[in-house]
Amino acid sequence: MNTAPHDTDPMADLQARADEVATLLKQLANTRRLMILCRLAAGPATVSELCTVADLSQSAISQHLAKMRAEGLVQGEKEGLQIHYSISDPRCMDVLNHLKASFCD
Repeated sequence: MNTAPHDTDPMADLQARADEVATLLKQLANTRRLMILCRLAAGPATVSELCTVADLSQSAISQHLAKMRAEGLVQGEKEGLQIHYSISDPRCMDVLNHLKASFCD
């Protein structure tokens, strides 16, 4: 029985990484989600606070947050009646910091 480690296919690995990056960039490519993430980069926020930043209804903010939660970019922590959202993916924070340095500073 051969127990040697299997060689990984470099192209399959590249494809998987490209898919992962494309998923993150799709989330960032939406202006409203980008605004939400930029606000969350400064610290946790509630849906009400995010409504002001993105100029959207609570329902619309919740839909955007659901998409970003599904991709693992944000997480919510319930405190009393409020849920405080924050960025959960450090790679997302890295990209946001780079964008801030390139476009906002």
